[in-house]
Amino acid sequence: MRVSLIYIPIVLTVFLTTMPGWASAQSLAHIDSDYVLSQVPEYEGVQQRLETLTEGWREEIREKEREIEELRDEFEAREILFTPEVREQRKEEIEAKVREKEQFIESIYGPDGEYYQQQQELLEPIQQQIHEAVLEVADRNNYDYIFDRSGDYIFLYANQSLDVSNEVLLEMGIQVDEEDF
Repeated sequence: MRVSLIYIPIVLTVFLTTMPGWASAQSLAHIDSDYVLSQVPEYEGVQQRLETLTEGWREEIREKEREIEELRDEFEAREILFTPEVREQRKEEIEAKVREKEQFIESIYGPDGEYYQQQQELLEPIQQQIHEAVLEVADRNNYDYIFDRSGDYIFLYANQSLDVSNEVLLEMGIQVDEEDF
């Protein structure tokens, strides 16, 4: 079962207000990754590249919509002249074009679509640079946790010595080989 990331700030608040000893022993920090990205010079180029790709895809989608509209207009104008078989064939042609357009949109903007893949590929070097900087700042300032406050609260860094996963598993009665973790 996956715990929603929205609960992380609530849990942090509870820990910080109910466990003063814990709060003073831990060092927390956060970043706003949206702000950080907006300040990275290369990010604007990535955004422009994605916008160029998107505009090309939008044009392809508009062309497919025009084709569908033309087929529909032609069908409506001549429907009365068609035999039932031809009428059915033309309807199927239109439906096939609609499905083709929907599949194209899914292939571009779906969860595994081209837009997502291009975005990941183009942003990966910048994200790696940010990640390395977060690790350096955490190490230099002895932070135990650094989280990203833009959008969902995501921990970007956690001091491994504070990981109690094995203890939780043991508490649940699950034996864990220390070497596996």
